[in-house]
Amino acid sequence: MFMQRPAPYETLTLDPCLVRALRSDHAGEAGAVEIYRGMLACTRNPKLRRFADRHLRTEQQHLAFFDSWLSPAGRSHALPLWRLAGWLLGALSALGGTRMAFETVRAVESFVDDHYATQLRFLEGKPELAALAGMIACFREDELEHRDEAAAALTRAPNWPERCWSAVIGTGSRVGVAIAARI
Repeated sequence: MFMQRPAPYETLTLDPCLVRALRSDHAGEAGAVEIYRGMLACTRNPKLRRFADRHLRTEQQHLAFFDSWLSPAGRSHALPLWRLAGWLLGALSALGGTRMAFETVRAVESFVDDHYATQLRFLEGKPELAALAGMIACFREDELEHRDEAAAALTRAPNWPERCWSAVIGTGSRVGVAIAARI
């Protein structure tokens, strides 16, 4: 997807609530880039490598967009932590096998779907932020595509350890967003 750069952060005055939301988006996209890098570093499976490589490029585009909306000072001060956590999540899931890697992406993207949906509700009725809302809606569609592709690669319903893994990922994602929004 070609993305036109929005009005640069230097020209915008953003509501502090929106800055916190964008900070968490930026941190999440930085972590997502690293999830796919971690997978690529730890798997030789051609199907998973194609999947991770394709979605890595999408996540890099998302990250670049949020880079343009947030000043460096407005970004999470814990970016190294989010990058490390993302890489470790991707690497561990790939080391656990392709099923675990696809379950990881399914769980992460399910969380991101809800997260972006909440932000889109916040942006409703704010015409000055229509470009941002439009891009977040596009990103949400990308993330749903990632989730659905990962889910399609899973040939059976998750067993109890996989459900526990997914629950841990969901909880970790919620905690990460709460922290990233503040620091």
